[in-house]
Amino acid sequence: MAHRIKPTHNDKTGSAFYWATIGLACLGALDAAYLLVYKLTNNNAMCLGNGGCHDVNFSPYAVIGGIPVSVFGMVAFLVITGILMLEPRLKIVKENGSLAIFGISLAGVAFTAYLTWLEIYVIHAICPFCVASAVIIALIFILAIIRLIKQTAY
Repeated sequence: MAHRIKPTHNDKTGSAFYWATIGLACLGALDAAYLLVYKLTNNNAMCLGNGGCHDVNFSPYAVIGGIPVSVFGMVAFLVITGILMLEPRLKIVKENGSLAIFGISLAGVAFTAYLTWLEIYVIHAICPFCVASAVIIALIFILAIIRLIKQTAY
């Protein structure tokens, strides 16, 4: 018989992982929003560093079906934040939220790996804000794994 997954934010380390994930998801949403504003305004003053963000954000790979890639990132980060905010309030989210965040962050890491490969080997430019987003989703993925392990250890 399968055992129910226990909520993780009741102990001190679980609470730290919970709040760290919320902080990272909010930071990721802000980063994605910044990239979206840059994409929509084409304001080169927003492109910090080596100018690689312009090459990356205006490449044909920066849009999927007419939607900027940053929109997908922003939605993912906001959904993760929403799940985390609902965990203490809804039993179903408390029991399954960590698994949902794991799945979303796994998809995010896989997609980000593809985008990073495109930056390095196809576009030949690196966007510092895209790197920040990649690091943030990777950290959320690591925290999601830790939270899942802690839940199933009970």
